[in-house]
Amino acid sequence: MSYKRILTIQDISCVGQCSLTVALPIISACGIETSVLPSAVLSTHTMGFTGFTFRDLTEDMPAICAHWKKEGLTFDGIYTGYLGSAKQIEYVKSIIANTAAEGCLVAIDPAMADNGNLYPTFDLAYVEEMKKLCAEADYLLPNITEACFLAGMDYRTEYDRAYIDALIAKLCGLGAKNVILTGVSYQKGRTGVAVYENGEMQYYEHEQIAGGIHGTGDIYASAFVGAKLRGKSAYDAAKIAADYVVECILESRKDPDHTYGARFEPVLGKLIAK
Repeated sequence: MSYKRILTIQDISCVGQCSLTVALPIISACGIETSVLPSAVLSTHTMGFTGFTFRDLTEDMPAICAHWKKEGLTFDGIYTGYLGSAKQIEYVKSIIANTAAEGCLVAIDPAMADNGNLYPTFDLAYVEEMKKLCAEADYLLPNITEACFLAGMDYRTEYDRAYIDALIAKLCGLGAKNVILTGVSYQKGRTGVAVYENGEMQYYEHEQIAGGIHGTGDIYASAFVGAKLRGKSAYDAAKIAADYVVECILESRKDPDHTYGARFEPVLGKLIAK
């Protein structure tokens, strides 16, 4: 397998185990050169901390892209996470157009909502812009809340296979080639991932661990992208990422005082092995 280089575009919270502080080490651990483009710098993430600092880097993005283009730099994969504004989405589309190598894998995590609600900084106008970015996705990685906003469907906590099939069909209608839908639970105490690739649907189910931990979506997306760029099928990459998130949560449960993120570092070896 050739040595590949991926670009990940999302914010960096200096403390908090999410976004770039998760993506960079996890994808690097998968054996892939990981380049980064911070969309913003925060002193901490925004969940559970107050008084955090925030530096918006939106206006740096075009100049960075222009420099890469001048140097002839391209990427075998481009993976986007949390983007702070509709303007950043436009810049990201330009970056994809100008720096994607032939056969580049584009993975879009539309990090904007959870538990039936948009994050406080986003509105429906942002959702409309995110729909346009979904059209660039070889792999779209939403949770069910994000999928509902993108698909224009009602959010439900109880549903059947037909509901999930309809969600994925509408996401593909936006232009996404393949969809990895997380947090799909058909029975109490179990959850999983619906994997739609090349017109076929598969489902991987695992134990649902009570109590959410901030940053597990970023861990999942990063592990999925790392495994996919290492040549795994979408189903195998989805399974590896799901199992790794479970390991991270179980590790975090050992320290009840560690509340701001998942302790993903002590179990990186298990991801590498897989």
